[in-house]
Amino acid sequence: MTGNAFYKEFDLEPLPGGNRPSDYRTPFQIDRDRIIHSAAFRKLQSKTQVYLSGEYDFYRTRLTHSIEVAQIGRSICAFLNGSSEQLNSEFHIDSDLVEACCLSHDLGHPPFGHGGERTLHRLFSNIGGFEGNAQTLRLITDTLYHSGGRRSGMSPTRAFLDGVLKYKATHSEKGSPRNHFIYDFQKAYRDFAHEGASGSQCGESLNQLTSLECQIMDWADDTAYCLNDLVDGVRAGFLTIERLERWAAREGLDAVTEPLFTALIDEIRKDKLEAIFGAKIGLFIKACRLAPRDNALVVQSNRYAFALKVDGEVKQLAGFYKRVALDLIFRSAPLQQMDFKGDRILEEIFQAIAECYINTSGQRSRILPEQPAAWMQEAEGNRSEQQLVARDYLASLSDGQAMRIHKRLYDPEYASIIDLD
Repeated sequence: MTGNAFYKEFDLEPLPGGNRPSDYRTPFQIDRDRIIHSAAFRKLQSKTQVYLSGEYDFYRTRLTHSIEVAQIGRSICAFLNGSSEQLNSEFHIDSDLVEACCLSHDLGHPPFGHGGERTLHRLFSNIGGFEGNAQTLRLITDTLYHSGGRRSGMSPTRAFLDGVLKYKATHSEKGSPRNHFIYDFQKAYRDFAHEGASGSQCGESLNQLTSLECQIMDWADDTAYCLNDLVDGVRAGFLTIERLERWAAREGLDAVTEPLFTALIDEIRKDKLEAIFGAKIGLFIKACRLAPRDNALVVQSNRYAFALKVDGEVKQLAGFYKRVALDLIFRSAPLQQMDFKGDRILEEIFQAIAECYINTSGQRSRILPEQPAAWMQEAEGNRSEQQLVARDYLASLSDGQAMRIHKRLYDPEYASIIDLD
C-alpha cells in the first residue's frame, strides 16, 4: 500500500492459516482477484436476483447485480477521494478493496433469492439458522477452496474480511432473529476484525459498527437494486402505469411520496427508463459524503474514523423505490409462486439428504456428489456437523442445479445422468 497512509499494517494483516503470494499486486487486489476467479463467484450467474435465473436473458442475476454494485462502489470511491477535504492522493479510500467487498456481498446467497434464504433459515434453525452474509463470511474464511478433499478459506486481509461483515452480532447475541446475524462459531473472525476493541462492544450495537468500505458497499448495493430492479420490473410487465396508479390509490400517498410517484409515472411514459435511471445512479453517488466518527476502533484503523453519509432526499427516493418494488414486484403472485416452488425444492432435497445420511445409522443411498458425501461420512455420528455439511451444500447450489437435482430425486420421467452436477 505504498503511498496511501489511510491503511495501516493492522488493515493489511491476513487471517492466519492461509497462503498469500507476494507479487506485483497490492494485498487488496489479491483479495479481489481471488473472489473473481472463484467457483462461488461464477455460480452467481445462475442464482436469482429478482426473477428466476434463466427466465429471460436480459434480467439481472446475482452475478450481473454484483458487477453493477462493484462499479458503483468504485465510483463512490472516486467521487469521495476527489471531493472530500479529508482525503488526498496520499490518504484515500482504496477502490480495489471496495470492489472486492462489493463483488463478494452476495457470494453466500443460496438459490432462489431471499425466499431460498428464508427456507434454509427454517430448515437449519437447530444449528443457528441461515444468513446470506454469514455464509459469505464462511466462504471467504473456511470453504472457498476445495483441494485434496479438504476445504479452506482465502486468507483474507483484515480490512477485506471486515468489509464484508455487514452484520456482526452472532445468532445467540441477537436471540434467534430471522436475519442480520453471523453464526455463533464465527465470533473468532469478528474478534480478528476488531482485534483489541471487540470486548467493548456487545449485542445489538455490533451491527452498527461497520467499516467505511462496508458502508460504501451497502449503499452501492442499495443503489443498484432499488434502481435496477425497477427497470427490470417495468421491462417484465410488473410495473405498469395502471398497476402503479391502483397501488397509489390503495396505499394513499403523502406530501413526500406524491411527487416521487408522479415523477416515476412520467419517466415510464417517456420510455427511456434505462437512460433516466442510469443517470440516477450518478445522483445516488454524488449524494455521498464523509463525516468524522468516533468509536473504539478509530485508534486501530482509519476505516473507522469516517462514516458515510447520504443526502436525505436521495435516501427518501431510494426508500420510495424499495417500497414500490416490494409491493408490486416481490409480493406479486408470480414471484410468490416462484418463492413457493423454491421453498418446496430446497426442503425436499434436504429431506432426501437427511433420510440418506443424517436420520439413519447406515448410508441408504449415495445421492450427494462425491466430496459432500465424503464430508458427510467424516461427520457420521455428529448430527450437527452433518447438518452443517448439508447447509453448505444447499447454499452452494445454483437455481438450475437445485431444480435438476430435485427432478432426479422426485420426477419419475426425468432420467438425465449426464449433467455435471
